Amino acid sequence: MWLITNFGFFSIVQKSSDEGQGTLTVRSRVKSDLEMLKARYLPGMQEISANASHDYKYRAKVSRAELAQALGQIALDIDYDNFKNSVAEQQGGTRAHLYGDVWSTLYRLQSGQYEEPGE
Repeated sequence: MWLITNFGFFSIVQKSSDEGQGTLTVRSRVKSDLEMLKARYLPGMQEISANASHDYKYRAKVSRAELAQALGQIALDIDYDNFKNSVAEQQGGTRAHLYGDVWSTLYRLQSGQYEEPGE
């Protein structure tokens, strides 16, 4: 799952090392995003590791239950009427612009500029 918030961008997956452990791996391209997620919502998140050879350089393990509770709280904490403006306020214009690029790319789904494979 990709999670794009006004305080960070995350990729949440179940790695083979999570199987049977009750954990998920939260990955990010920017360490401060994971640090903010931990500080605001996931105090039990394990230590952040870094590996430049991975697609997502930074990652940490978290219990599924704690993440589920945190996702609910993140939704309850939404207090803005424009996401990109909130990103600009929280993380600056450069990050807001990057998120705008993602918005533009995904807008192609709605605008008919995208065809499903096999169409």
